[in-house]
Amino acid sequence: MSSVPDHSIRISIDRGGTFTDVHVSTLPRSNPKSAQQDESKREEFVLKLLSQDPSNYRDAPTEGVRRALERVTGEKFERGKPLPVNKIEYVRLSTTVATNALLERKGQKHALIITKGFKDLLEIGNQARPRIFDLNIKRAKPLYTKAVEVDERVTLVGFSSDPRAEQNALVFNEDGSVQKAYSGVGAEEQENIIPGRILKGLSGEAVKVIREPDLDTIKKDLQTLYDEGYRSIAVCLAHSYTFPDHELAIGKVASEIGFPHISLSSQLLPMIKMTNRGQSTTCDAYLTPVLQDYLKGFYAGFAGGADGDLHVEFMGSDGGLVDLNVSLKSILSGPAGGVVGCALTSWDEEERSPVIGLDVGGTSTDVSRYAGRYESVWETTTAGISMFTPQLDINTVAAGGGSCLTYKNGLFRAGPESAGAHPGPACYRKGGPLALTDGNLFLGRLVPKYFPKCFGPNEDQDLDPEASRTKFEELAQEIRTETGTEKTIDEIVYGFVKVANETMARPIRTLTEARGFKTDEHVLASFGGAGGQHACEIAELLGIDRVLIHKYSSILSAYGLALADRVYEQQEPASDTYNSSTQSSLFSRLDELVTRVKKVLKDSGFEDSKIQVERLLNMRFDGSDTSLMVLETAAGEGDFEEEFKRAYKEEFGFLLNKNIIVDDVKVRGIGKTFDSLGPSAFSEYKSLKLNDVDQRKADFHQEAYVWYGQEGKRQDVPVFELASLHTGDQVKGPALIIDETQTIFVNVRWTAVATSSRLLIQREN
Repeated sequence: MSSVPDHSIRISIDRGGTFTDVHVSTLPRSNPKSAQQDESKREEFVLKLLSQDPSNYRDAPTEGVRRALERVTGEKFERGKPLPVNKIEYVRLSTTVATNALLERKGQKHALIITKGFKDLLEIGNQARPRIFDLNIKRAKPLYTKAVEVDERVTLVGFSSDPRAEQNALVFNEDGSVQKAYSGVGAEEQENIIPGRILKGLSGEAVKVIREPDLDTIKKDLQTLYDEGYRSIAVCLAHSYTFPDHELAIGKVASEIGFPHISLSSQLLPMIKMTNRGQSTTCDAYLTPVLQDYLKGFYAGFAGGADGDLHVEFMGSDGGLVDLNVSLKSILSGPAGGVVGCALTSWDEEERSPVIGLDVGGTSTDVSRYAGRYESVWETTTAGISMFTPQLDINTVAAGGGSCLTYKNGLFRAGPESAGAHPGPACYRKGGPLALTDGNLFLGRLVPKYFPKCFGPNEDQDLDPEASRTKFEELAQEIRTETGTEKTIDEIVYGFVKVANETMARPIRTLTEARGFKTDEHVLASFGGAGGQHACEIAELLGIDRVLIHKYSSILSAYGLALADRVYEQQEPASDTYNSSTQSSLFSRLDELVTRVKKVLKDSGFEDSKIQVERLLNMRFDGSDTSLMVLETAAGEGDFEEEFKRAYKEEFGFLLNKNIIVDDVKVRGIGKTFDSLGPSAFSEYKSLKLNDVDQRKADFHQEAYVWYGQEGKRQDVPVFELASLHTGDQVKGPALIIDETQTIFVNVRWTAVATSSRLLIQREN
């Protein structure tokens, strides 16, 4: 182990529903100094293990790190003993722990602290009715267990704090108190505001403090909650986005009492709209303790525990890496790594063909779209609960390799139930049900000897094809008896595969056709453990002619973590009309945020050349409540209005003849992980000398079921190892291309071309 340099091993882990994927990057043993100067000379390998295997290990990511250390160092590390951390540079995690806790309602019991009179605000919500014709509406219950009202109140006076507005303006002293009323404020109005305390809010609005909170009463209420067993609270007060003082005071009292987790809406989401802030804050109070408990367990597997030197980063829901204390973004981190990996390995800057990411995992399929920039949404609703935090726009359906295959009421069904990792599909040797993996195995689209040997009671056996065959024969007999059909067992099993393909194609149509994009103009970038078996047939359903599969496609979510950038954001509320007189103050605020954001990234070790910043304004038309977060265009200052109108017209189809209001200013800092991944597959393809591979030179042949559009048949198809293909080699379908972690089925009338790090599979016209 001494020959491995300290802090040289980079480990990226994506814990999925069925498999946990691990990407490891190390310095070469022969010449480690060369790789320290040139990142491209680092060596990489991948690992795959079951996400749940309680009889062998407690936590899959920890087990993944243990196996990685054993392989790099050549030493043995006993399970259950703390692992050394001195050789590890970082561990990057993407996990669905918090999301699953939300879906299963297994989060932290917590209380909501809210302004008096607003106790039912979050339960009432925004009155949205997604299923307007349902006769029996079942609303999701709020996440908090108890609501406690605080007798405090602030309100917005309704006067601008900027004297340049020339009317209804107040001039403030340095301490925030009112110096004088500017022209346009009448004597009667001045009398109404003098008795109260008028201060300048963070947004620039004038805030009147009607009632200060009684901290002694609050302390008693919080102590009662603590004595009742509450250890997490969410605090959301009216107008705290611009006047956070009361929330901060309550947070201080709660901290003195001993609450280990305190979520303040003014710190988590300093934005207007109390309902949105409150819902996100209760999500944080409900789910972050679960995430922290998981991390404590994860750290316990390493020397020094949480106080040790292990550096851990999370994939944020917006595709950037975040520290562990940036909790709201960490909650929905699950599939974001795959989107990042897909975008960075599939996009061609010259051709600019939009990319559809198809991530077929064990439990679900995630679909995303990339056209030069990540597509994000600001509001995400999961299990009836809305969260307001930027998240990559990902559509998910419950169809994957572990999706259970059932026959009910005369219908073939693939999912939504999943066999999971334990017991898993029938072929996993743990007595599980029939799943899509069994279907692909039965049809010859998987090669058992290349599948990871991690099945059976001792996680050391191959897949069991006979278990799949036996269960399919029983199911086929049941279908024949009920329907009188004379279809062969191959046709019946392939029927389930076709149902799964249609299910996975549905969200792609939602992301393309439903938004006005032509589906057939996209490139399908397939990844995930089961993606390669379905990519060609799904592309045919959608009219897509090109499929791209990366050499790490089966673990692309983990690889995406290794490629992802570090992200740090700062946001402040505003309340300004966007015009020539306010631009300078808005840009000045953006400049201040840029300075702060850059400092944080520099302190994290990023050089100036590795830091990029994005300046954004949250803008809306005066009188409307729909705001859009607008990114400053490459042309620089002064393009916000034009970009807002373009985005608004694209979203809603019309423009309003009204002033534009700025609700928030925001800066997003990006610390770049790498400079370039080299040429894209498409630019590389143009310069390749193509070579048709003789199918007789395949590594071996295997019988597989091939569908020819009207009928199907079993035939011997060549099986090529991916590593045996050289750049420029062409493989005509039907064929299988495999490596240790993935099986790719090249369908009839498709041709796969090997580039340096990808397969470009194209359909014959």
